Amino acid sequence: MINLTILVLAGCLLAGLLAAEKNERRGRILAFKTPLSILFVVAVVLQPHPLPSYYHLLLVGLVLGLIGDVSLALPGERAFMVGLVSFLAGHILYVIAFTILTRPSDWMSLGHLVILGISAGIFFRLRPYLGKMLVPVVLYIIVITVMLGAALAASRNPQVNAVAAWVLFLGALCFYLSDLFVARDRFIVHRFINRLVGLPLYYCGQFLLAFSVGLIG
Repeated sequence: MINLTILVLAGCLLAGLLAAEKNERRGRILAFKTPLSILFVVAVVLQPHPLPSYYHLLLVGLVLGLIGDVSLALPGERAFMVGLVSFLAGHILYVIAFTILTRPSDWMSLGHLVILGISAGIFFRLRPYLGKMLVPVVLYIIVITVMLGAALAASRNPQVNAVAAWVLFLGALCFYLSDLFVARDRFIVHRFINRLVGLPLYYCGQFLLAFSVGLIG
């Protein structure tokens, strides 16, 4: 019941956030985004956590996501860099958390090659627009690629609860896809459609990862 309540509140806040984004009202964006991001931190805290190490890594990663969300809603290059670093650190913690659930053989699959190919294509698409952001963006692409690869590896481990594995993987996939729209909006074309698609994907990913904590056993 508590999870359903959280999701209903999140849906209402997300609708308000998208309306604020459409009108580019920075104050309203912060007013909706901040409590919405706090909700996924609340969600993970309220889950049972049968695997404490996984829970603590996800918790800190989600808190970093909250910091990143607030930073990206603020103007200026410095705020963007703070957001980028926060998300980068959060992804690294996700990688460590997912790796706990994997075996070496889980990392070798056609799916991993597909992920590598997609990420390489993304880099070449973004490269002409990056300028001085080339190094941090390349680093970020590497980390999110490893993060999604680790989630895929965890989902392939038969010792991981099947429901938890798929919730975890879909959460990571939604987060990965949302980052593509952030990059498109930031570096290629600034349009509302990027946020209209990217924000629901992002919050879906974060809430799925939060809920995965209670399913891992």
